[in-house]
Amino acid sequence: MLAYALTVSFWCACLLLLLGLARRARLWRNGRAAPLVWSGLLAVPKRYLVDLHHVVAREPFVANSHAAVAGGAVLSIAVIGVNYGLALYSPLLDRVLLLASAVMLGGSAMMVWRRRAPPARLSRGPWMRLPFSLAAFAVGAALAAWLAPGGGLAPAAVVVALLLFGTAELALGIGMGGPMKHAVAGLLHLAFHPRPERFAGQRSTDLKPARLERGEFGAAKPADFSWNRLLSFDSCVQCGKCEAACPALAAGQPLNPKKLIQDMVAGMAGKSDAQYAGTPYPGKPVGLHRGAPHLAIVPGLIDADTIWSCTTCRACVQECPMLIEHVDAVVEIRRDLAMVQGAVPGKGAQALENLRQTDTVGGFAKAMRYHWAIDLNVPTLAPGGATEWLLIAGEGAFDMRYQRALRALVKVLQHAGVQFAVLGAAEMDSGDLARRLGDEAAFQDLAKGNIALLDGLRFKHIVTPDPHVFHCLKNEYPALGGRYDVHHHSQLLAQLLDEGRIALKDAAPAAPLTYHDPCYLGRYNGEVEAPRKVLRALGIEVLEMERSKERGRCCGGGGGAPFTDIPGATRIPDIRIADARATGAATVAVACPNCTAMLEGVVGPRPEVMELAELLVLRLRD
Repeated sequence: MLAYALTVSFWCACLLLLLGLARRARLWRNGRAAPLVWSGLLAVPKRYLVDLHHVVAREPFVANSHAAVAGGAVLSIAVIGVNYGLALYSPLLDRVLLLASAVMLGGSAMMVWRRRAPPARLSRGPWMRLPFSLAAFAVGAALAAWLAPGGGLAPAAVVVALLLFGTAELALGIGMGGPMKHAVAGLLHLAFHPRPERFAGQRSTDLKPARLERGEFGAAKPADFSWNRLLSFDSCVQCGKCEAACPALAAGQPLNPKKLIQDMVAGMAGKSDAQYAGTPYPGKPVGLHRGAPHLAIVPGLIDADTIWSCTTCRACVQECPMLIEHVDAVVEIRRDLAMVQGAVPGKGAQALENLRQTDTVGGFAKAMRYHWAIDLNVPTLAPGGATEWLLIAGEGAFDMRYQRALRALVKVLQHAGVQFAVLGAAEMDSGDLARRLGDEAAFQDLAKGNIALLDGLRFKHIVTPDPHVFHCLKNEYPALGGRYDVHHHSQLLAQLLDEGRIALKDAAPAAPLTYHDPCYLGRYNGEVEAPRKVLRALGIEVLEMERSKERGRCCGGGGGAPFTDIPGATRIPDIRIADARATGAATVAVACPNCTAMLEGVVGPRPEVMELAELLVLRLRD
């Protein structure tokens, strides 16, 4: 009787699961077309067991509980499907089922224990019952394995009830949007990820060009996202790791990346955000917004200031165990706001107009960009000339504070005998700000102009002190045809020190300092060692902040945030300076003009901010 009941229950659950999956698939299909690479299904085991668990493993307890629950559940379901779904009724498979369900029950118990006093970042609501539902399934599976050989009507009723209570989370949750929706959506998301190169050992952090000629001007409504983007939103497990890392949320600005993703889920399903059971956007109550696949995202589903609060630092992406691309979604929505609606707040609109009119963010004459170098005998690379290194200063060259750092860099390069030149009045903005503010058309115009300029010159390498310029030229220009060997100045300085081309004078032991990792150098490009190598060569001990290297906290200067200037309870650079103070260091070393400006803008007592080249030039031997 029990075995027969399990067979019937298994196939009923499969039918409900397929119906639920079909319902979610209809929602995903509202999105735009995207490549459907079926071979991604074969790559799911590796992407799940290696790439996904590489992120989950940062919390060993969570990783172990997840491995036990997921592994036990998959094996239990597989054994039930073979032994009872196919009516084999093998005692040996029952023993395997007993072992698998015991492992699953142990993982469920770990989840129950964690949920006794859950971290603030975890969503509540249905997620609080999930461990108990999974435990019920595990107990039901164990009883099935134990009692199946001679189970009568009464045991069958108990076992089936437990199994149905547990399987309801999966079989019904897929279609109704329950917590276990992520189990199927997550696996499909790994198979059809919008950035499959992430699983091939590549660092994929570049924004993809909008096909403007095809009328792609961002996402005005959920259906404007590609279908696999909508699928990725459904894979969110609401763990809140993104919100714990978000600098805007920490500063009290109206952004929480977890709720942003959940708002997109509500929007594509035609619901309100009333069912959201996690941390809200600061200052914005839950339940006042509603969306639908073909209704505007802003302001019906999400307020504009939420979208403009993002610094594009990618801390959320770095921490997400489901490998969701939050920043891509934000920029897609910004593209519609900027290019279609013309609704860029604060000084952002003026900055974009300046870029269109003058090729500079500040509206300066381009000839002024290198006035700081007039007495340094820096050559300008002209058509027909050649150089080994092309120095691109970036927009920071118009800032008097950063000019000191640029002068220091030039002196170091000259000391080392590096053959280099600059573009002079021909240099244009890289387009980073335009792209992050959503004006993809302005970015592509600037990028194509720069590519045409650079392709007409002879040089071997490009070096820049600006991580935003570095990232644009290295990672985003290739999609438009510009491929160059691009280095951040910290990499070149470390190389010159390695080669013995920089002679340092003896000095008293330097006081320890702390180093702030620029997001676009450390997190975007994985370069955390070169700046520290320079500091070590100077004999300086680095006191690491709690959040450093690839997991460093943003300074607040990226994504156009200083221009859109969305208010919060505090400022992001104030939080970062507090991190620096906690180390006890009297100096913060930086390697980015945006970071310099943001950290030096902190009011009140703070560590001194010194650029990497400035620290090095002080030790040059005469």
